[in-house]
Amino acid sequence: MLKTFKRTRMYTAIAAAALSTILVGCTHNSSDAVKSQSVSQAESIAATKSASSFNVDFERFTLDNGLTVILHVDRSDPVAAVALTAHVGSAREKQGRTGFAHLFEHLLFLESENLGKGGLDKLSARIGGSGANGSTSRDSTNYYQTVPKDALEKMIWAEADKLGFFINTVTESVLAKEKQVVKNEKRQSVDNRPYGHNQYVIDKNLYPEGHPYSWQVIGSLEDLQNATLADVKSFFNSWYVPNNVVLTIAGDIDVVQTKAWVKKYFDEIPSGEAISKLPPQPAKLEHTIKRFHVDNFAQAPLLTMVWPTVPEYHNDYYPLQVLSQYLSQGKNAPLNNVLIDKKKLTSNVYLYGYDAEIAGQLQLQVMAFNGVNLNTVAEGISEAFLLFERNGISLEDLARIKAGQETEFYQGLSSVLGKGFQLAQYEIFAGGAEFISQDVKKILGVTQQDVMRVYNTYIKDKPYVATSFVPKGQQELVLSGSTKAEVVEEKIVANAEETFDATVAAEYERTPSSFDRTQEPDYGESIEITPPKVWQSTLSSGINIAGISNDEMPLVAFELKFEGGMLLDPLNKTGTANLLAETLIKGTANKTPQQLEQEIELLGATIEASASETDITISGTVLSKHYGKLMALVSEVVLFPRFDEKEFELAKEDVLNQIEQIKANPNAVASVEFKSLLYGRSHPFSQIPLGDIESVNNIVLDDVKAYYHSNVSPTVAKLHIVGDINQQEAVNTLSLLNDSWASSEVILPVVSEPALPQQAQIYFYDVPDAKQSVLYFGHPAPKVNHQDAYKLSVMNYRLGGGGFASQLMQELRENKGYTYGIRSSFSSDQYTGEFAIRSAVRSNVTLEAAQAILDILMSFGDHYSSEDLVVTKGFTLKSGARAFETLRAKLNMVSEISDFGLADDYVSQQEDEVKTLTVDEVKRLYRDYVHPNKMIYLIVGDKKTQFERLEALGFGSPILLNPSSQRAD
Repeated sequence: MLKTFKRTRMYTAIAAAALSTILVGCTHNSSDAVKSQSVSQAESIAATKSASSFNVDFERFTLDNGLTVILHVDRSDPVAAVALTAHVGSAREKQGRTGFAHLFEHLLFLESENLGKGGLDKLSARIGGSGANGSTSRDSTNYYQTVPKDALEKMIWAEADKLGFFINTVTESVLAKEKQVVKNEKRQSVDNRPYGHNQYVIDKNLYPEGHPYSWQVIGSLEDLQNATLADVKSFFNSWYVPNNVVLTIAGDIDVVQTKAWVKKYFDEIPSGEAISKLPPQPAKLEHTIKRFHVDNFAQAPLLTMVWPTVPEYHNDYYPLQVLSQYLSQGKNAPLNNVLIDKKKLTSNVYLYGYDAEIAGQLQLQVMAFNGVNLNTVAEGISEAFLLFERNGISLEDLARIKAGQETEFYQGLSSVLGKGFQLAQYEIFAGGAEFISQDVKKILGVTQQDVMRVYNTYIKDKPYVATSFVPKGQQELVLSGSTKAEVVEEKIVANAEETFDATVAAEYERTPSSFDRTQEPDYGESIEITPPKVWQSTLSSGINIAGISNDEMPLVAFELKFEGGMLLDPLNKTGTANLLAETLIKGTANKTPQQLEQEIELLGATIEASASETDITISGTVLSKHYGKLMALVSEVVLFPRFDEKEFELAKEDVLNQIEQIKANPNAVASVEFKSLLYGRSHPFSQIPLGDIESVNNIVLDDVKAYYHSNVSPTVAKLHIVGDINQQEAVNTLSLLNDSWASSEVILPVVSEPALPQQAQIYFYDVPDAKQSVLYFGHPAPKVNHQDAYKLSVMNYRLGGGGFASQLMQELRENKGYTYGIRSSFSSDQYTGEFAIRSAVRSNVTLEAAQAILDILMSFGDHYSSEDLVVTKGFTLKSGARAFETLRAKLNMVSEISDFGLADDYVSQQEDEVKTLTVDEVKRLYRDYVHPNKMIYLIVGDKKTQFERLEALGFGSPILLNPSSQRAD
């Protein structure tokens, strides 16, 4: 189903900074706690034995052309996931011709001989698919989609066309256009974001010249520009052949029929030449290498240290996973203990493996607070390593990590696509799909001695690569002995890009076939969609409970919400609710932060707390057999908060750092500035839940305590729960909260809806030397309970909500090559609503992109056709088959009913609205609720080159939002 509602007003660009995800687990010394741990540890070991016996049944067969096919049956939902995985990534490229594998990830969606131009995207829209998507890594390229099961034959037909009937459709014009799209992706993900070049510097120095991992998956702009059509076709013919591909189909399938379809559509595609497996090529450093880079976007110094390790699935891969988690996660983790708690140099430490087929690397990343010298950070890292060398890892810590692995294992298999991906991964890289039952056993077999051994083998006193990325003017913060890194900075010049005509139809010789492949297969037997049943209860204390019972996986996901959030923050102290969330699960009155973390993680659970504009939420996932114990701990958190002064000060410092980081991200800047413009500075929603520097500095611990006592009450509490649990069990687990939690009245403020602007206005925020401009256009829209709210999202599908089925994406990406992506959306809740268009475009086409958007906005309503409506209805109605597949989707459904007072059968009511929708009604909706001449047009980009040009849009002179911005020399 199309989603109308926003789960939080915290926009995606800010969410990573604003939400604090806590994976808890630490050792402690209390005798009572040790006793509790011992019980939990025994239970954890029993749980992991259960995981080791878990298996996913599948059938594998191989066609004569070498295509490996894996089928898995899952009857839980009427859907099927189809994934085509080619064993080719950037590692198979050549120096000077990098980025080809990723380029093909793009090209393969554009056209094939029998589906035609844009045929795959059109098909996806008609059949209600999840949208054709792909990903590229160092060693593989994936193409995947989940569809209603009645469209499975259509997807098999389409995937076969992609593999065997595609390459002739790639012409000079097609290649030129897609080069621009990929370049825009690189600008967005690398060039126009803080620390974007860090991985490039690391890999260039970690691996010798010519090593398959010494360049980036996305390649270089120069290599992409120099790629010829002959180069591209040669690469495809070498690697995208049946004997180098695994086809995975998982879901509610008929195995016999599916095998027949696979053979029909794939059998006659010829195999390629035999392909040899790449041998392991681990990096070898003779001495430590230190590099630094002065980053145009950075607001704080970043230190990264990288050690060569082993390929994925090597025996040492598993203890290295445990080592990285133990060193960096949890209150007593050595790196956390020294860098965060003791020395207060940072708020987060990340240690993780970047492991692939022929080599691996362990990466330690620390973003220090503003002004912190990275030499001080390095000294703290050495001190933390010495702590580990003295103490090692305890049995309790080993047990909690293993318990977490079991939960993660099940979570990775919670969708048919997840199962399909895992089976293909094991088939290609682990010796066979049957490894799915061995992977968890490997992690469970790790011992304390293994963890210390891999530390001594790969980390202790071993050479590494260190990178120091620092803000402009702060080179004195870099690690001693560092030399300047070689970073290629693209120069954006007007009219410098290669031109192309996207309207030119490709002329090519058709590939012969034994049957007529131009005929799209018929739908299979029609399916009936039955939304899951939602149950609700209200306890005597006032707590509302809503949930869905589903025993597909032994998991439970929940969220405990307290209405109010930022709306209840004291005057001039915005950010109080967020600081309460940041500290709420840092211990209880009877448990230290270390003790609480340990108990939660020994259950294999994850838990986090967050604040939005409208609520505070404690959420988590746990194995269903441990849900009661986890909820007992959550109840203790709510009833007996610790309010630890030390944890409060750490959280406050972390928030201040997050606020600074927003300034480093043009997308985050755009989100913050748009809110202010849309709502006006006096409106509560013009702020973000983090607060600002001044308001956060005003907050003391007593403010957080006062917020808790005044506003956290069962009268505003809601528990949403889904998974392997029934209604009575869920109610029973809340007995402590229901019986012990004193009720108090909480008065939620009345929030006004913002007024539509009187006229359009352009606003500009200067980010000197930006490689892209972030466009954020929009105005107010109806709130969620308005009679037209859902229909507006349906109407928006063809405007900008339907991905490649939308006009905005087709024009700005496919026809113009201006952007990597663009989207429009209607989002709303019980208070207000917004209509917004968001994109990041190449800097030198800022005006042209804005004009193209405006042209579409001006004409969309008048030109909306019966064909548009057919496509929209087809997608909206058929996509219901996969609307409730995952726990997250089910939890969203429960939240929408509970939060917004929707009817239990609102899904069916919305289907009826779609079925009766007419072209005239869509035109009325567009006319009433989309106003191009009363819109906020916000651009975040390079003022020097783009500001004055924007007056040509016809909305007067742009208003500069940060006139005091300084351009660095």
